[in-house]
Amino acid sequence: MKDEMNGAGSHGDQSHQNQENGHEKIDYVFKVVVIGDSAVGKTQILSRFTKNEFCFDSKSTIGVEFQTRTVTIKSKVIKAQIWDTAGQERYRAVTSAYYRGALGAMLVYDITKRQTFDHVARWVEELRAHADTSIVIMLVGNKADLVDQRAVPSEDAVEFSEDQGLFFSETSALNGDNVETAFFRVLEEIYGVVSKKALECDGKSNGCDASNLKGSKIDVISASDLEISEVKKLSACTC
Repeated sequence: MKDEMNGAGSHGDQSHQNQENGHEKIDYVFKVVVIGDSAVGKTQILSRFTKNEFCFDSKSTIGVEFQTRTVTIKSKVIKAQIWDTAGQERYRAVTSAYYRGALGAMLVYDITKRQTFDHVARWVEELRAHADTSIVIMLVGNKADLVDQRAVPSEDAVEFSEDQGLFFSETSALNGDNVETAFFRVLEEIYGVVSKKALECDGKSNGCDASNLKGSKIDVISASDLEISEVKKLSACTC
């Protein structure tokens, strides 16, 4: 089972210590999409990860936006593009462009609303229809701080994750619990996928264009060793 239910949200304190250290060259860029029904907290999770903020006057995302977080890892500057889109049906037409080039996905549901979990299977089907077959998917049960209002037992999510080959975590964007742990787990798994592809390229004398990996290769170590060099938002906040 790829279960990440436990884990401290301690990365945040250290993650935001070193910001805006000049105009550094970006070595690698990778894309992670955040998907799920409307009002499950996708924008809040994105805001918590990229800016360590929670907006109490949150409004539904309109269309598509993305935020970035740049980290220095083993002397390499890596920019993560975290994409967020509205959960409403009328925006589903953007799927092909939205998923293109994505290496990872955070599939979010609200643990207090059973319907948002019941729709998860449809989101997984859509991901696998439009995204790369090697995309890393993390199922995220958000609003875990609302214990008394829980409508989705964690056992149900664990069972679904095992069946679908997903990773799983329960988070609270409000207090930050497990948000960074979930994102960093996705990054570590993406690194494993990308590293394997790079090794396969190195082992072939022809038929493999290593340049195809440029812009998507990442090198991730444990979050405790991360040094944040920049936290930058590239679109208007709708949180």
